[in-house]
Amino acid sequence: MLLENMKMAFHAIRVNKMRSFLTMLGIIIGIGSVISIVSIGDTMRSLFSSLYKDVGLSQAYISIGYWIEDVRDSDYFTMDELDRLKEIFGDRIAYIDSAPSISGEVKAGGNKLKFNLSGVDYNYQNVQPVNMIYGRYLTEEDVKARKQVAVMEAGAAKKIYGTEQAVGRTFRTEVYGSMTEFTVVGVYKKEVNAFQKLLMGSSDDTGAAFVPWTLLTWPNDLIYSCRLFADPGMSREDMNQLFQEIMFYIAKSKGRNSQDFRLTTAMDEMVQVDSVMGGLSAAVGGIAAISLLVGGIGIMNIMLVSVTERTREIGIRKALGATTRDVLIQFLTESAILSACGGTIGIILGIGVVFVGGNALGLQVVVKPAVVLLAVTFSAMVGIFFGIYPASKAAKADPIEALRYE
Repeated sequence: MLLENMKMAFHAIRVNKMRSFLTMLGIIIGIGSVISIVSIGDTMRSLFSSLYKDVGLSQAYISIGYWIEDVRDSDYFTMDELDRLKEIFGDRIAYIDSAPSISGEVKAGGNKLKFNLSGVDYNYQNVQPVNMIYGRYLTEEDVKARKQVAVMEAGAAKKIYGTEQAVGRTFRTEVYGSMTEFTVVGVYKKEVNAFQKLLMGSSDDTGAAFVPWTLLTWPNDLIYSCRLFADPGMSREDMNQLFQEIMFYIAKSKGRNSQDFRLTTAMDEMVQVDSVMGGLSAAVGGIAAISLLVGGIGIMNIMLVSVTERTREIGIRKALGATTRDVLIQFLTESAILSACGGTIGIILGIGVVFVGGNALGLQVVVKPAVVLLAVTFSAMVGIFFGIYPASKAAKADPIEALRYE
């Protein structure tokens, strides 16, 4: 019986191809929109998660609270205090520095380029690995002796020197009012996809390099904030416990309350961003789902037209012994098939759009099977729900009146 109803449904769809396609169009657009929008949202969430993993989820910043009015010199950190923190908390702190950085114009020969110089310690590569392609990374001696050396990004080296192999080359830039000459001891390459470039902004006119962090805290060595990385093998709870212990120790050593210092962690920021992205994805996906209701109304409309056109057919079937249930199932089957066909095309369209866009931007797209299953289920429910009334109207038709219908 079901097979016969399906054959009749497909026959009715083939007879009115254009009308059937326009009826399915609402479902196609609705399903495609929901899948593509939710998948784009999940892809964005995955991308932001990977970006935070790149900068280190165990990373945290501790600084004097911006709300503190009576800031004293003793509230600032010193290099000795950072060393002491590392000694006290041991291996639970994988890395610590003051995260200093300066931006300025770099000059090499007759070339000039805006640069961001980031101050790091010699073991920064342990927590933030980089792909060294020429030369070496900073050493402990470079940092302790405050040597004027730099590890430059390959693209920046090519812009200012005309070649990525810039080891041994020099450049000059102003550091805290004094013109300083740096020697390039290494060149690293950083791979970013198109979307990451978009997020970080255009870097075509800006270079980047790592220099000893001790150079950028000179001359007073008073540090406003410290950056630290917890042992990445620790759980989130253990990391939070460590950060709180460090906050308590710093406050006690400086005669302050823990509330006088500000703690910012990469993990908390990632959770907040993920929550916002998830909410936006759900909201926009819900708005897109409204088009499914529009598609359902279109199915109901066309089924009502179909019932009117086939009134005589219904009368003949009922006169030949078809029950009310048989007619009801016949038209419900046709409604469900219209919705299922539209849903299938919508799924293919939605997934296709996401993958094409992902490939264009060089992104690893995320399409969750649960989203596809939910979209298909919702599509089927729409087809059945909006097909009930037309099917019920057909099933309740009086056979005598139907046979008289012209």
